[in-house]
Amino acid sequence: MMLTDLPVTDTLFPGFRLLDVATSGARIRVRTGGQGPALLLLHGYPQTHALWHKLADRLSRRFTLVCADLRGYGDSEKPPTDAEHAPYSKRAMAQDMAEVMTALGHQRFFVGAHDRGARVGHRLALDHPGRVARLATLDIAPTREMYAGTGDAFARAYWHWFFLIQPAPFPERMIGADPEAYWRKKCGSGSAGLSPFSKEALADYLRCFADHATIHASCEDYRAAATIDIRHDDEDGGRKLEQPLLALWGEHGVIGRCFDPLALWRLRADDVRGHSLPGGHYLAEELPDAVAAEFLAFFGKAS
Repeated sequence: MMLTDLPVTDTLFPGFRLLDVATSGARIRVRTGGQGPALLLLHGYPQTHALWHKLADRLSRRFTLVCADLRGYGDSEKPPTDAEHAPYSKRAMAQDMAEVMTALGHQRFFVGAHDRGARVGHRLALDHPGRVARLATLDIAPTREMYAGTGDAFARAYWHWFFLIQPAPFPERMIGADPEAYWRKKCGSGSAGLSPFSKEALADYLRCFADHATIHASCEDYRAAATIDIRHDDEDGGRKLEQPLLALWGEHGVIGRCFDPLALWRLRADDVRGHSLPGGHYLAEELPDAVAAEFLAFFGKAS
């Protein structure tokens, strides 16, 4: 594994290093800074590690933060895929993050994650139980259980789950015709509209999503979720997470309206706690103070 420091050209994470980490499967873009126990923060679709910029100052006083772009997203590498979508399985994406943390000298760490990143965090905690001490998820329930419990209300609200898994290149061509319009429609349709996104973070999201390689890779992420990821879940044979898990979701979002997040997480972990927050899907940007307080309380107990 190789670390390459890069020049910082934005003001999103003052004082943080920007670097690339070469893992066995992809080159991963990373922002790191702070002091204390390590906390890996993972973003969701269709965003980048910039999602965490409103929490960085608060959390970096207590933790060494590692904010990474998932493979296929942001400025991380977009490796070629295969017929099974294995390079975009959550297992492959989780392996990237385990290697990133090794390269940075963090053998045991916490994980806080949103959306797709939380699905990677779930697999990371399953595949590397000795390394992940605690896991906090933002606005998801487990993938397999969400697909199994899909009804009309969820399918209408999360239409992209079923659009993005269509065979390539159909969704790629549709999105690629106007990536910015798609991004604004997808991310601005929630209860808070586009208000959670700062100007600088939004510019980063739109810059990265304009890359057709990102569009294709993010579709592969969803195709993997509907196929190989579920197979990996089934092959676990009912094995549950060993770590404490905090599940937070938006009171005005879809997850709590269509599912019982705590009940579903208790099918997958023994030590589960959590509740809704008075926001929508993009909690870390809409309610940064509340999310920071939850993370400080949950991870601080074990640090």
